[in-house]
Amino acid sequence: MISSLKTPLAVLVIAVLLAPFPAQAEEWTRDTRNGGQITRTITKDGNVYSGKTTRVGPDGGTYTSNSACQAGVVDRCRRSYSASGPNGRTISGNTATARGPYRVRSMGVHTGPRGHVGVGFRRRWR
Repeated sequence: MISSLKTPLAVLVIAVLLAPFPAQAEEWTRDTRNGGQITRTITKDGNVYSGKTTRVGPDGGTYTSNSACQAGVVDRCRRSYSASGPNGRTISGNTATARGPYRVRSMGVHTGPRGHVGVGFRRRWR
C-alpha cells in the first residue's frame, strides 16, 4: 500500500518542480532631479528579459525605450527608442547587440530630427 502511494506522490512533486514559473515583473516610478518623472518596468520570463522605460521631462519632452534580451552563452538584446522634444522634434532608432564570451557586436539604425538616417556598426573584443 505504501509503495503504491509513493509513486503518484513522486510524480506529483516532479510535475510541480518542472512546471514553468509565471513571469516575474517589477515596476518603479521616481521623480527626476529637474522636475520630470521616469518609469521603468522589467519582466523576466525564463531566460528572456523585457523592459520599458518612459521619461517625461519638466518641459514636456518624452523618451520611450523598449528592450528585450535573451540570456545564454551569447546574450542577444534588441532595443527601440523614440524621443520627442517640447518643440515637436523627434528622434528614433533600433539597436541589436550580441555579447559573447570573446566579443561584442552591435548594429543600430537611428533617425534624427530632420529625417536623416544613420547606420552604425560596432565590434570590440572583451
